[in-house]
Amino acid sequence: MSTTNSDTDLAQTSPRLPESKEVAHSSATAVESLDATEFGPTATKRLLRKIDLNLIPFLALIYLLCFLDRSNVGNARLVHLEADLHMKGLDYNIALAIFFPFYVAAEIPSNMMIKRFRPGLWIAFIMICWAIVMIFMGFVKNLAGLMAARVFLGIAEGGLFPGVSYYISQWYCRHECGFRIALFFSAATLAGAFGGLLARGIADMDGVGGRAAWSWIFILEGAFTLLVACTAYWIIPDYPATAKFLTKDEVIEVERRLEGDHNGLSNDFDMKFVFQALKDWKIYVHMFIFLGIFTPLYSIALFLPTIVSKLGYSNNAAQLMTVPPYVLACFITIFISWLADRARQRAIFMIGMEFCAIVGFILLISTDKPHIQYAGVFFAASGIYSLVPLATAWNANNIGGNLKRGVGLAMQVGMGNLGGCISAFVYRSTDAPRYLKGHSILIGTTFMSLILTIFMTIYYRHENSRRDRVAREQNVTADSYTEEMKHAERDMGDDATSWRFTP
Repeated sequence: MSTTNSDTDLAQTSPRLPESKEVAHSSATAVESLDATEFGPTATKRLLRKIDLNLIPFLALIYLLCFLDRSNVGNARLVHLEADLHMKGLDYNIALAIFFPFYVAAEIPSNMMIKRFRPGLWIAFIMICWAIVMIFMGFVKNLAGLMAARVFLGIAEGGLFPGVSYYISQWYCRHECGFRIALFFSAATLAGAFGGLLARGIADMDGVGGRAAWSWIFILEGAFTLLVACTAYWIIPDYPATAKFLTKDEVIEVERRLEGDHNGLSNDFDMKFVFQALKDWKIYVHMFIFLGIFTPLYSIALFLPTIVSKLGYSNNAAQLMTVPPYVLACFITIFISWLADRARQRAIFMIGMEFCAIVGFILLISTDKPHIQYAGVFFAASGIYSLVPLATAWNANNIGGNLKRGVGLAMQVGMGNLGGCISAFVYRSTDAPRYLKGHSILIGTTFMSLILTIFMTIYYRHENSRRDRVAREQNVTADSYTEEMKHAERDMGDDATSWRFTP
């Protein structure tokens, strides 16, 4: 059992059980070679950089397209979507909200499917599905058509974020995942910036081919997603054991690192681990933390063009003025997660960024001066967007066992995305231009996340201390914890006596 600070980052991840003879042979070779000489620090950094370059850029591109395709309806609204589809009152809000229940419903089954099938195959499949839906959204003629398209878009996109978060955990040790998830998720901030620029350009296509500008936003962005989706199957490597860009020695080293990191916990596909996740109260607390974060996240993504336009700027200027807050949020998101990985802590950084977001919404609600409100947008966007990879990695770090982690991540992201249903009604047109009620709601949800983050930090630190104390009383150390002892606890997940939580 570990009692040192450096060992508090025990097992997050393990490679998925191989399903082909080739994978099985490679994994067996890796396991047999676990006692081989480890790579030195320089070689390990070179190996991680090689994995980063082959995984993260394309995953980030996929998520950029995913977030762009779900949130571009906010840009389409500024080019007469509502008028052309004869929408009034809360019709727009309802069209936004209907996406999220179906998005949530798809998440746990999708994460189980990515565990059962190959990640490259499954991710390419859901990409093709949502790209086709996105293209057809450009041809809807009324509110019913828009709502139907949003339903199918939610089903298709639902598995991507939890699936890729889980997939990243198949390649990196626990204290390395947060920064990679941040690099992947930072594409969401770029999607906001890119979406504003793209929508401004497409606005000039109004009337081309007899179609409105909002229609071309959906069609062109969906077509580009489809083009990328057709390459995903060949670009996404499934597992380290089958990655063509890794040498045999590098495969052995990756699996050796993961084997040591997951500390012998089970890697089996067994429904009992699903039920372990469903019965774990800690996961439910993380779900509510995510709910408090994702409600303002989607509110910003869906309504930022509208909010900025109400500050006194034209629609075209508002499209462009949404770009700088997203660019800053992108850099902050990556930098904060990098710091958290280096410190091997999550909660202290989450607390700081939750305060940052609250300050932003207070600036928005406390004055009617446009330049101060616009400054508040920067604080709010930087705080909220940086919280998502921090909270995702924090939950993943503290779930023991491969399948339980996949289900737990899907539960967390699923609850968070229910915040999208709330966000659809946060900023109502009747509250323009100040949106006092909307800003107040977002202050409340972020504050809820802050309180729950503090609670879980105290719990994790207390539980680690308790387990360390028991270990000392029983004279158990890392060196004395045998493979037989680990095997006896392999199905216990984070209840195993060797497990330590990441505070």
